[in-house]
Parts: sequence; C-alpha cells; structure tokens
Amino acid sequence: MRVLRVGRHALLVEPGSPEAASALHAELVRRRETGELPPVREIVPAAHTVLIDGLDDPRALASELAGWEVPPQSAGAGRTVRLPVRYDGPDLAEVAEYWGVRPEEVPEIVGGVRFRVAFCGFAPGFGYLTGLPERYRLPRRPTPRTSVPAGSLALAGEYAGVYPRSSPGGWQLIGSTGEVLWDPAREPAALLAPGTEVRFVAADGPAAVRDGLR
Repeated sequence: MRVLRVGRHALLVEPGSPEAASALHAELVRRRETGELPPVREIVPAAHTVLIDGLDDPRALASELAGWEVPPQSAGAGRTVRLPVRYDGPDLAEVAEYWGVRPEEVPEIVGGVRFRVAFCGFAPGFGYLTGLPERYRLPRRPTPRTSVPAGSLALAGEYAGVYPRSSPGGWQLIGSTGEVLWDPAREPAALLAPGTEVRFVAADGPAAVRDGLR
C-alpha cells in the first residue's frame, strides 16, 4: 500500500489493485461510521486509489494505514439497488454476437451479475459498476456517439454503467431504465454511491428484447 500526501489535509492511497481500492474504501467508511477513524471531510474512491480529505493530522493516519488489515468486500454487504431495464439498446444484437449468445439471453446474463459501484465520475450520478465476468468484457465503440439518451444501460471494458443524463459516450448500449439516477431535489441526489450493490431486472421479460430489435 502506497500513501501519498496531497496538500496539507489529504492523503491519496494506492492499495495496489481495483479490488483492494474498493475494499479499503469500504473499510474507511465502516471505521468512520463506528468512530474508529479521525474526522474527515471526504472519502473518495477511484479505479485504483482512495482520497481521504479534510484530515487534521494526515501524517498520523498515514502511519496507521500501514498496519491495517483490510478484509475483502463480501457479496451482499451494504445497500442494494434494483434497476428495471428494457433491453432495447441499439448495440444489443452486436453485443450478443460478441458474446456468442442470442439477444434473448443477454438479460439473463446481465441480471445474474452482482454489480457493485466502485466509484463515481464522468457525470453527476454516473457510477462505474464492477463485477462483469472477464468473458463478457467489451471494447468501446470505435466512434463515440455524440448523444446517448439518459437512462441508457451501457457496457465497456470491465464496467457497466447507466447514463444519468443525455451526453456523448462510447460505451456499448444494451438497454434503458426509467429510474432517475441524479436528482438535485432528492437526498441524496445520486441514486448510486460507491459500495452500493446493483442488480438489473428485465422490465418486461423477453418482450423487452424483441421490441428493441424490430
């Protein structure tokens, strides 16, 4: 584990892998909730790092971190969000072909994965979801779209994600949800937060797939 000072009140921790970064974030949140962590303003996970900001004494925590035993994240720990999805994405048939399955099988494959929000970024409310088995990982589109509709369920590399608002994007679009991912009037505004488990549920069964292929 590598710990770097950032400014006067922050630490940037490099645990060594994306899985270790997620586990460290979960442990930091747990210790903050139980009062075992010094007061902090923010704990911000990323793909390979965790930023701890707002510390009165960053040097003291940096020394403690070296001796921490951080348990791996367990399935089913924390909050779970179930998102209804219609499998009507324009890239559904191409994704199914890439996986070597029929389009009708994609909802079962995606629905069987326990995704977890590893970190957020790109746009307010956009969560990078990990958990996709290696055999189902996909390349990005050769040419990004200039506009992806809000609510689009997309895959790229090791991640899945749902676009919270219309924006450009180069991920593979396989479906859509009507759930609001980002609402400033809601508390919290983001439906998905780091550590949240996400399950995708087919909204209309096989018909949702067929509608998207007509």
